[in-house]
Amino acid sequence: MLESGDVQAVENLHQAYRQITGELARVIVGQQAVIEQLLIAMFARGHCLLVGVPGLAKTMMIRSVADALTLQFSRIQFTPDLMPSDITGTEVIQEDRSTGTRQLRFLPGPVFANIVLADEINRTPPKTQAALLEAMQEHQVTAGGQRHVLPAPFFVLATQNPIEQEGTYPLPEAQLDRFMFHVMVDYPDENEELEIVKRTTTDTEARIAATLDADQITELTRIVRKVPVADHIARYALRLARLTRSQQPEAPDFVREYVMWGAGPRASQYLVLGAKARAVLQGRYHVSQDDIRAVALPVLRHRIKTNFAADAEGVSTDDIIRRLIDFLPRVVDPAEDDADARKHLPNVLRSADDR
Repeated sequence: MLESGDVQAVENLHQAYRQITGELARVIVGQQAVIEQLLIAMFARGHCLLVGVPGLAKTMMIRSVADALTLQFSRIQFTPDLMPSDITGTEVIQEDRSTGTRQLRFLPGPVFANIVLADEINRTPPKTQAALLEAMQEHQVTAGGQRHVLPAPFFVLATQNPIEQEGTYPLPEAQLDRFMFHVMVDYPDENEELEIVKRTTTDTEARIAATLDADQITELTRIVRKVPVADHIARYALRLARLTRSQQPEAPDFVREYVMWGAGPRASQYLVLGAKARAVLQGRYHVSQDDIRAVALPVLRHRIKTNFAADAEGVSTDDIIRRLIDFLPRVVDPAEDDADARKHLPNVLRSADDR
């Protein structure tokens, strides 16, 4: 439940979101939906996987977000010869010159940052990919039996090239499930591409102004989780996730026909968290079913495993999710939705007639 003191924090986050997107627009042309999904995931304390062909500014976008948020940024280029210790850090023997004794000292790796860019994460073997699992889930690294806490806030933003799959190592399902969003980065339209060419073929360089620091972001992510969600909204998210499982008796026929494995409980959690973050970034104090629908694609597309029939007929996970959204009716009328949501608003936001 939001308290009256949190209302100003919601307004601050909404204003910060507008300022951040304005700053990013000075460097990134278009890609508004991608930027929105990226910021939703971050303010919901989630990790993000960006998939797109080379040259679509995925790396630049992540670096620009780090600059706009005044966060410590670290880039890891994943290659076949990368070792787990190259990511997490390693222990070295250090000699104390005064006593002559030697002791082990832990040297932190590049994962010790606020934003970690895992560039082309599918180009390194599974044992190195797994080095990120503990960091992503528990925000810590264990080395030599010692626990090393990562800085807060902590986000892993990974990129993948969907074209070249030869010699790559697809992420295991357990690791994919730890990414809150799977964001598809598409080609720009003609006008946007013209603007990209004009901007990048001159000697001028746009600079991004810093907006929020680490402490402010940590506080704002706490506000996101305090946003109320009505029971019927949470149940709508739950049903949407459960309908992806072909073993469920209520699953529609097209899910039974095309889906091998559906989304797990993390999908329901991230649908609600993503909807909360989206509502706050847009300056609203409650979650609607439209918020759930808006984050359904990035939350579910990497949590659904299609079968051979889907591959043979060219049915993608996005197709299945869109059909599920059309299949699942709204739980209540939108007017009832708004009336129910007002019950959760802080007293300072209600009119005198409502009190």
